[in-house]
Amino acid sequence: MALSAVLFDVDGTLADTERDGHRIAFNQAFNEFQLDWEWDVDLYGVLLQITGGKERIRFYIENYAPSLLSKNNLDEWIAQIHKTKTNYFLNLLKEGKIPLRPGIKRLLDELRKNNIKIAIATTTTYENVSTLLQCTLGDSALEWFDVIGAGDIVSKKKPAPDIYEWVLNQLNLPAEACIAIEDSENGLKSATAAGIKTIITVSEYTREQNFSYAALVLEDLESTNHTHQIAAQSFDKPLSVQTLSDLLN
Repeated sequence: MALSAVLFDVDGTLADTERDGHRIAFNQAFNEFQLDWEWDVDLYGVLLQITGGKERIRFYIENYAPSLLSKNNLDEWIAQIHKTKTNYFLNLLKEGKIPLRPGIKRLLDELRKNNIKIAIATTTTYENVSTLLQCTLGDSALEWFDVIGAGDIVSKKKPAPDIYEWVLNQLNLPAEACIAIEDSENGLKSATAAGIKTIITVSEYTREQNFSYAALVLEDLESTNHTHQIAAQSFDKPLSVQTLSDLLN
């Protein structure tokens, strides 16, 4: 089947946003709320197993600060912390401190040149996505994407397949005509459960996760050092539209 669309995750896939982006912003928000919480690099790696920022805060409370579970209007309070964290994260983006990962801009340009649809499937907020794209690709970057599935647009977050199924429905395309690009095991599970072949570009926090059933595992989109799970062939140049098409056949 011909390649019709490529669906990108955002955090860890389009950009290394986690360690020096979201983590820093969470800690800044905690400080503003006069909380003595400090999510260091190692702890944040553990917390990343929980998908979604508000869900991550609740998980932390349940496991590290359970006395707060009886707080009045807990869900609203968590949402306020998360909104404050988002503002700090957006500031980091606007300051140019979070660049795209290697090969992202090149592949997006190639997909557009070949009239392949491009979509986003993420659990991060739409504001985070739009600001990242505009700060790294220019003011018109949102027009590059046929569908942006982000935030709470579906109730069940990755590893559930809901966000990918929603994007596929918006694209009006079968899973078999699409490729997903992810960086985490939860993302791989989500895309695979939706029937989409998935390429992994490992990040610092996901390197040791299980990607044995991915179509392709790469250091990044410029790397030729990979594990190809579908065929014995190897590639001597960075990921291209031709490589993506080959994975579907």
